[in-house]
Amino acid sequence: MAAGAKNDNPYYSGPPSDHFDGRIFFNPEGIPPRPFTDLLRWQFGGGRAKWPSSWPSPFPSAKAETLTDESALRVTMVGHATLLIQIAGLSILTDPVWSQRVSPVSFLGPRRVNEPGIAFDDLPPIDVVLLSHNHYDHFDTATLRRLNQAHDPLLVTPLGNDAIVRKDVPGMRIFCGDWGASHELTAPSGKATVHIEPAHHWSARGTGDRRMALWSAFVVETSAGKVYVAGDTGFHRGINYRDAAQKHGGFRLAILPIGAYEPRWFMEGQHQNPDEALEGMHLCNAEFAAGCHWGTFQLTNEAIDEPRDRLHAALDRAGVARERFRPMLPGETWDLPASAT
Repeated sequence: MAAGAKNDNPYYSGPPSDHFDGRIFFNPEGIPPRPFTDLLRWQFGGGRAKWPSSWPSPFPSAKAETLTDESALRVTMVGHATLLIQIAGLSILTDPVWSQRVSPVSFLGPRRVNEPGIAFDDLPPIDVVLLSHNHYDHFDTATLRRLNQAHDPLLVTPLGNDAIVRKDVPGMRIFCGDWGASHELTAPSGKATVHIEPAHHWSARGTGDRRMALWSAFVVETSAGKVYVAGDTGFHRGINYRDAAQKHGGFRLAILPIGAYEPRWFMEGQHQNPDEALEGMHLCNAEFAAGCHWGTFQLTNEAIDEPRDRLHAALDRAGVARERFRPMLPGETWDLPASAT
């Protein structure tokens, strides 16, 4: 930003970097979000599959209890990008949303077609919330207020999102950092660390704040292994996956988005498809992967079950056992095998 220029970013003010120009964040060597004219072209271009108004999960609502085995790793799908990760005695939520709609208002916008896989009152004590970015299907202030009141968790989020949380959820404990930042946690089994890592995405809460808060992935490093949480991301030629493997050496589990990817001409930069997710699993050197970001809120054109079917087809073509990469449904609980490494 030129000397004397006004910074009208309401969320963050800091020095320029390789992904911040002094006003807005960006993906290095990446694809910027499409302009409004392309949004209109997509919205009025047809090709949108019709989702059912109700698509109940075959799994009953889970009643999650504190996991006391400190070498165990359990993941439970709540819905969309909300998962409960239990590892090293910690209970961690990703992008928590228990609201019926993901929208600036409660009466419009994408509505969930299945109930949360864990009823809010059935959650175990929550230690940490990982908040990847500020889009409404990931950042739900109503849920954050409930979590803060009931559990007082630590929220970990990338730059700028803390300003929104502090305004809407006063008193919440927050660690906010740039890509590459780390924060130590106290786990029953000893120390654990959350790392904030790059993702290929963007952000906005309204029409005038596009890319003014950062987006991210996370790595949770514990005595029971490492978990890679990709957040919301485009594939980005696999750059971030390769870098994660190089930095962290591999993962016991990767939580990877597999939905909201059609049409590709519009979504490629922000949402990977199932084939890219499988490649990402290999590139980041993950033993297992949990597929999320599908089957709860209709955001894009593909049919409700297409992400699962395409992932299964990709796994079969590659000769990868379906049990290694599960497209998870609300209420589904997965106790991960012991790490082979």
